[in-house]
Amino acid sequence: MTITVRPARAEDVAAIDALLRASFPAPDEATLVRDLCIEGDMVLTLVAQDEDQDAFVGMIAFSRMDVGVGGKAVPSVALAPLAVAPAWRRQGVAEALVRAGHDRLEAEGVVLSFVLGEPEYYGRFGYDAAVARNFASPYAGDYFMALPLQGGLLPCGVREEARHAPAFARLGS
Repeated sequence: MTITVRPARAEDVAAIDALLRASFPAPDEATLVRDLCIEGDMVLTLVAQDEDQDAFVGMIAFSRMDVGVGGKAVPSVALAPLAVAPAWRRQGVAEALVRAGHDRLEAEGVVLSFVLGEPEYYGRFGYDAAVARNFASPYAGDYFMALPLQGGLLPCGVREEARHAPAFARLGS
């Protein structure tokens, strides 16, 4: 098995959509990715490709967030979705996608990455509800977590709003 993680390209759209639809019980994540792209809120999409079979086995998306700390905008993203084809789960594909995404985002100056998900799962990547606590968000709670990317440093000041791109509000509706 030879897995390559790379940025998604325009010609990958159909394969990403098919992967998302095969990985989740409803089309919500595929719709979310489509809407984020159409509305210009997608920051980074990476795909994991099995070079031996020339097939996509995973993808990760990071979208723009509006986040304020101490009266200043803080470059931030939301991780969603993270998908791995069922036959490829528990083989390190998700870890490779998350690590590659964090590396690229950190290099681009992103300060915080937020995720809404299972604390046990995303905690292994460093996401923590305590970091997201006190940000005003409709998703606030134990499943709303954040990860500081720039060497783990948190911006100083009062945590204000953490607003996802509008496409998130339409999930499941």
